Amino acid sequence: MTEQSVYRHLREFRETLDQPEPLAWAEISHGQLLMMTSPKKQHQLVAHRLRTQLEPQLSTDLVLMLKTDMEDAGLGILRVPDLVVIDEEEAVVDSDAIDPRRCHLVIEIVSRSNPSNDYEGKLRDYPAMGVPHYLIVDPRDGSAVHHWAPVNRNGVPTYDNRQHYTFSDTISIAGWKIDTAGLPRYSEDRT
Repeated sequence: MTEQSVYRHLREFRETLDQPEPLAWAEISHGQLLMMTSPKKQHQLVAHRLRTQLEPQLSTDLVLMLKTDMEDAGLGILRVPDLVVIDEEEAVVDSDAIDPRRCHLVIEIVSRSNPSNDYEGKLRDYPAMGVPHYLIVDPRDGSAVHHWAPVNRNGVPTYDNRQHYTFSDTISIAGWKIDTAGLPRYSEDRT
């Protein structure tokens, strides 16, 4: 069985799944179906604050989408970014998923339950998919990392640059500014 056929089977299986609470839509990466728990309210508050900062800065030909499938079937990867800035033209194309080559920025907010997905799996997949800017926002410790300029180094997709921030810095990405001072950190209480 080829990687492409494995991907097609996983994609078809994903479409038949009922989304049992508290699971979010499954992602597909490297022949695996990845099930995540739904984002918690503190995670969603961070997403809201990022969205309200970014949307007013976008030109009229760009849109910010939340939790939308982004797929590169050729690579066998389907991810569901927390936030993604894409061309509005891509938003109206008759397809179920975003073409990653039409996105400008992906933002992932690290969850408590699976931080390695954002720091390892997606850090491997997004440069392979050609995502030009990938921002990881981590409310666990109040940090953020901006990765940009995807390259293929010795056959391994990666980003050529990265910049670390703390929740007091202003992040500049592609001319947009994100003030992290107002982003909440996860509380110690896990209830």
